[in-house]
Amino acid sequence: MCGVIGVIGPRDILPELCTGLFNLQHRGQDAAGIATFDGGTFHMHKDEGMVDDVLEAVARRGRLFGGRWGIGQVRYPTVGCGGAEDAQPFNLHSPYGIALAHNGNLTNFEPLKRELREADRRYVGSSCDAEVILHVFAEEMSRRPAEPFPDAVFESVAAVFRRCRGSYSVVAGVAGRGLVAFRDPFGIKPLVYGERTAPGDAFPTRMFVSESCALTASEFKVVRDVGAGEAILVHPDGRLEARQVAPANHHPCIFEFIYFARPDSRIDDISVYKARLRLGEELAREFKARHPAAEVDVVVPVPDSSRPAAQEMAFRMKRKFREGLLKNRYVGRTFIMPGQEARSKSVRRKLSPVPIELEGKRVLLVDDSIVRGTTSRQIVQMVRDNGAKEVHLASSCPPLRHPCVYGIDMQTKKDFIAARSDEEGTRREIGADTLTYQTMEGMVRAVKEGNASIKRFCMACMDGDYPTGDVDASVLDRIAGERERDAGAPPGARGAGGVEV
Repeated sequence: MCGVIGVIGPRDILPELCTGLFNLQHRGQDAAGIATFDGGTFHMHKDEGMVDDVLEAVARRGRLFGGRWGIGQVRYPTVGCGGAEDAQPFNLHSPYGIALAHNGNLTNFEPLKRELREADRRYVGSSCDAEVILHVFAEEMSRRPAEPFPDAVFESVAAVFRRCRGSYSVVAGVAGRGLVAFRDPFGIKPLVYGERTAPGDAFPTRMFVSESCALTASEFKVVRDVGAGEAILVHPDGRLEARQVAPANHHPCIFEFIYFARPDSRIDDISVYKARLRLGEELAREFKARHPAAEVDVVVPVPDSSRPAAQEMAFRMKRKFREGLLKNRYVGRTFIMPGQEARSKSVRRKLSPVPIELEGKRVLLVDDSIVRGTTSRQIVQMVRDNGAKEVHLASSCPPLRHPCVYGIDMQTKKDFIAARSDEEGTRREIGADTLTYQTMEGMVRAVKEGNASIKRFCMACMDGDYPTGDVDASVLDRIAGERERDAGAPPGARGAGGVEV
């Protein structure tokens, strides 16, 4: 799960590129990078670390990173060891000169990497699937006449859709020819675009980005989401061409609305904030139905993603809403930290109890989801240690039982407490007095209300139904093996220092 951005306009776009990337930081804390094109030269810098750390090196170079188009990415690793060599963007000098970044995960990464080497005689030097997508796109572009250029682009994207399986929302820049954005035919990962016209500009500056919050931060008008199976080309003179290059079978990831996305974003025309409020309404109904005898004094969110749901639960249950846990803003999101040890150690650093709101109270904790159970167990114990009489736990998300192969860091069955234990066993292991999960029906109802035209969501991590149709036991075993291999890689495998071009 990552965040991508692409910007093209009539003037230097570096300020908009950097501002947009800062507003995607919540989507990845492992690495960041940008690439720009100034009309004659690519400029690229990427490294491990937060956006601020990586862009400091860019700031030292000043105008050398200017350009009329640029792309960027924030990453947390789901494929590869996550070192600087796996950071995005990636670039190739032929054909044209192409730089590319994506958000998602290829389910046929290893077979396609082998096919590129053996059939196309292309060497993939990293263990990042973005480089594979780049090579496929470049190979297809090289097979087609240079003109008409839009046909070459759209036909090449169609070929990417045929060869690359899984989820991917992509931004790519082609030297001298413009910016390309496309979203896989299932539209699993988000991609939205907007525009802004400044006085004196001959045409609008356009931004393609994983979440609309990055658009509003730079005062861009949100135009629309990039459609599933759609590709968009923006020429250097501002002309925009869009084409549906593959039939859409739209299955947006529902976990975006539960956890990943910022609440001030809209994804596929659904307000993330409103969706979380409705999840709280559904969860309040389920809690009262499941535990009619349970008494609650205060409703406390586990910050930050669960706050809207907790507020709505408190309102519906006519109970006090209190901030009984405060978040240290200088510790990253524990879910997307690379490695269980890092997650476990960070919980006590991340959350501080407010004893006056917990002592002697029957507390209903509301969290966005329960994945491994490690964090939940520590939080429940923390609340008890600070004097709570009872601790009830409610999750905005139904039980997570199946690996995600589309870009969320839960790729082996052993990651899930709900896969190895029934609900009562999970409650005991976590140590809560009661445990309430969101229902599948309630979740879909809450999110879908924002856009009734969406017929299906990707909920594979909950129901085991993988929309791309190519995921069987052998694929799950292979991806789990890749993940376990990468997790066991020695520290040196993560690379040293940044990458500059």
